[in-house]
Amino acid sequence: MCGIIGYIGNKEVVPILINGLKRLEYRGYDSAGICVLCKNKLQTLKKKGQIIELENELIGKEIVGTIGIAHTRWATHGEPNEINSHPHLDCKNKIAIIHNGIIENHFSLKKILEADGHKIISNTDSEIVAHLIEKFYNENLEEAVIKAIKYIEGTFGLAVICETEEKIIAVRRGSPLIIGIGDNEMFVSSDASAILEYTKKVIYINDNEIVTLTKNNYNVKNLDGNLVNSEVQEIKWNLNEIEKAGFKHFMLKEIYEQAKSIENTLRGRIRENKIKLSVDIDPKLINKIIITACGTSWHSALIGKYLIEKISGIETCVDYASEFRYRNPIIKNNDLLIAISQSGETADTLAAIRIAKNCKTLGIVNVVGSTIAREVDFGIYLHAGPEIGVASTKAFTCQVSALILFALHLRQELGLELDFGLINELILISGKINSILDKADKIQEISSHLKDAQNFLYLGRGINFPVALEGALKLKEISYIHAEGYPAAEMKHGPIALIDENMFVVFIVNRGEIFEKVVSNMQEVKARGGSIITITDCPDDEMIKKLSNFIISVPNTCEELSPLINVIPLQLMSYFVADAKGLNVDKPRNLAKSVTVE
Repeated sequence: MCGIIGYIGNKEVVPILINGLKRLEYRGYDSAGICVLCKNKLQTLKKKGQIIELENELIGKEIVGTIGIAHTRWATHGEPNEINSHPHLDCKNKIAIIHNGIIENHFSLKKILEADGHKIISNTDSEIVAHLIEKFYNENLEEAVIKAIKYIEGTFGLAVICETEEKIIAVRRGSPLIIGIGDNEMFVSSDASAILEYTKKVIYINDNEIVTLTKNNYNVKNLDGNLVNSEVQEIKWNLNEIEKAGFKHFMLKEIYEQAKSIENTLRGRIRENKIKLSVDIDPKLINKIIITACGTSWHSALIGKYLIEKISGIETCVDYASEFRYRNPIIKNNDLLIAISQSGETADTLAAIRIAKNCKTLGIVNVVGSTIAREVDFGIYLHAGPEIGVASTKAFTCQVSALILFALHLRQELGLELDFGLINELILISGKINSILDKADKIQEISSHLKDAQNFLYLGRGINFPVALEGALKLKEISYIHAEGYPAAEMKHGPIALIDENMFVVFIVNRGEIFEKVVSNMQEVKARGGSIITITDCPDDEMIKKLSNFIISVPNTCEELSPLINVIPLQLMSYFVADAKGLNVDKPRNLAKSVTVE
């Protein structure tokens, strides 16, 4: 949640900060602000709304300088408005902070500060930090920040500037921060995308580390004041990967990138009909696998459970990370916990890893250098490239691909024979995805009939039940149409009461042993007047044609890979419906890309 960008160097800071905020806007976009050290005074401008509103407000303003910080907000404490937006200042307007995270004890800290005479003007938890630093400031900003955060309970990624010191102080606990190293210039950001235009050399800051930046230097310390030897790493992706490349929205671009991104996930990991993963786990010693995730990643985890149990025979369970961390889960030494997160920074998923330290942990993440990637025992990077659209698409299909590889790896390490037909089909899957994308115009035409709908049901069975959940989530996220996913057989246990002539029902119907059962569910919907949209690899079946109002055909593949095929038209349908409604697909209301707070 939220985006942080800070710069210190020789260049004019405002264009750099505004450009960085635009790159970060997918992390939050209900308000934004900027603070620049200008002639030994802090100049601050904040605006409700998207970054363009702040940019327009800056026109004609004399805010100049070479040191500054900026923030784009996703509201947690306090409504979106200019007072609650960041940066926040102390009483004397000498110290400015930007903050990602949640200060859990801000009420008690507020009482203490107000008793000391501090005037708290916003409804946020973040403003407390500026006043707490002011309380301890004695001409040494780094020292004041260290003293202040010792009183803070909760999570934070902080960047701080002061009008009397030409430096930026950054500190992290539970919310990601990276340092960018340029030529006589330094950057701090919550995301590499904001600084990639200027440098590829970065340091990933760990929890409870504090960084002091000047234009020519940096130092990283722990909170005891001891220097930390931090590794400088290089960002591997390029600027053009975070551009729209001619597409109307990032989401549409990322849907079309899926064939290539899956190839990148698979690259080098299937050689001579062997699975090559750098995962040193003996499956014979695994008692049980626990997969934990949130949102779209939770849907891929459900598919992972099906794949791992079917292919390797190892018991697997799936938990929402937000529930897992609070229910005293039973974790044994010979269990394996798998954490799935696109960003590698999801707060609840990270917390789940930290309570499972008595067992081995495996991360399936996309962002190299992310916290989850650094804290797990083993990892599988997706190599999907940056995903900017808030509604995840290519990360989902790459997660499923990685889980297929892992399930095959387990079977291989158990000494069981691999299904070479499945492996060959996996190698060919990108071509089949492209064949669906080639028919996007037909899906768009169907979607034009759906934009005024109020309710949807998505129904699938077996491995495609989670695909139904994912399709419903995508529609909810970006079109604001109420949609629910169910196992098709569960429709009779309640949801069937909702079906009438105004209800659209999406069925996922594939060849296989439960084909007839799903067709029977379709008949039940048709008998009650519901409109049926069918995703199917058997579009010429007479019963399918008779029952369906709309048919979207997909290529045939093996059951284990069918989610990779079936989810593509559901993603396209949700995109085209939202676009037809004139909605901002890449910035759906109330959502942000990376959930780094509870």
